Amino acid sequence: MTVFARFGYRRASMDQIAEEVALTRQAVYHHFPGKEALFRAVVEDLHEGAYEAEASAGRQEEQAGRSLADILAAQIDARFRYIIDCVETSPYAEELLSEHQLQTRDLYESFIEHNIGLRVETIDRVCAAQGLALRPDMTSLDLARCIQIAIRGFSATQTNADVLADLDRMVRLLVAGAVAPGAARTARASKRSLR
Repeated sequence: MTVFARFGYRRASMDQIAEEVALTRQAVYHHFPGKEALFRAVVEDLHEGAYEAEASAGRQEEQAGRSLADILAAQIDARFRYIIDCVETSPYAEELLSEHQLQTRDLYESFIEHNIGLRVETIDRVCAAQGLALRPDMTSLDLARCIQIAIRGFSATQTNADVLADLDRMVRLLVAGAVAPGAARTARASKRSLR
């Protein structure tokens, strides 16, 4: 990642990569058949780090007893902040993100499906724990996909706080529209009447 960030994808060479990791070029080729495979491994690592940041942020908010909107917004914020932190200092950030889309589209789509799965699990768990219900025409998968559609327009190369704040607002609006009105009050009232 250091070499790609420093030189961009196109100018980075296997020699530079070997030098950075203090290996011979042949040793690097022993593990990766070419620059494309190495870039793919870097992208996989980036996705794994972003996913873990997202999951961790959600767990922290959940443990703190935050709302569903707070939890989902924290997850997404952590995901993009992780990616931004990895590429923002590179003058080749746009090139790297473009190559990511061109060369590793399958990885990106898999990453998105994995993230949607994380959101579905989070929505189901938090709704159950907080006595929330989604509107009758909305499933947790629907909400997770709506959030993904909303964030597709976000570019990780836009690093200002206003963009992340806009993304936060979009997630909160989607959650507010998806949760059935009064669901938490009704669940709490039912629990009290059972006592």
